[in-house]
Amino acid sequence: MRILLADDHQMIREGLKVLLEREDDLEAVGEAEDGEQAVGLVDSLRPDMVIMDVVMPGVNGIEATRKIVGLQPDIKIIALSMHTEKRYVTEILKSGASGYVLKDSAFDELSRAIQVVREGKTYLSPEISGVLVEDYVRRGSSATGQPVTTPLSAREREVLQLLAEGNATKDIAEKLGVSVKTVETHRHRIMRKLGIFNVAELTKYAIREGLTDI
Repeated sequence: MRILLADDHQMIREGLKVLLEREDDLEAVGEAEDGEQAVGLVDSLRPDMVIMDVVMPGVNGIEATRKIVGLQPDIKIIALSMHTEKRYVTEILKSGASGYVLKDSAFDELSRAIQVVREGKTYLSPEISGVLVEDYVRRGSSATGQPVTTPLSAREREVLQLLAEGNATKDIAEKLGVSVKTVETHRHRIMRKLGIFNVAELTKYAIREGLTDI
């Protein structure tokens, strides 16, 4: 099983690489420090699996997962995160991840998750399973409980994340490879769709949606 490690902390990547390579049937074939780099390495290295941090600067793990699955539909992705909030879990699973493991878990749990996911199943850390079950029960007992869906497109979510992280319009255009006018158009559409017309409130929305944790 050829595995790509995507995490913005070098120490975590190096630690995981050492642990993975102790296993006879696992090989760490590359490391990415952000989502954009992870997408590029998947395209060039064609790994079997990605261990993906959820919150990273630039392109986060959720958007990177969506892009990677579009690029290589049969790839397996396991989210590795410190976050237990439902929004992070549901968004990355909807994006195509097959597992969600907490960073404070022992390596044995990640190893078990890898084996489960490679068999075509889904693995969730017990604490994460509990969070989702509690939410399901709460929604089931509510007469008005309806799933909340975001009105934003994938590109608009990228632009919103970069805005919330303090990037200027010109910088966003360079990062995404588009014109400044295109970024401004996305920004106006985001504000209109959300009914939010200042950066401070957009930042709060981005945090609530799990796009960034600044």
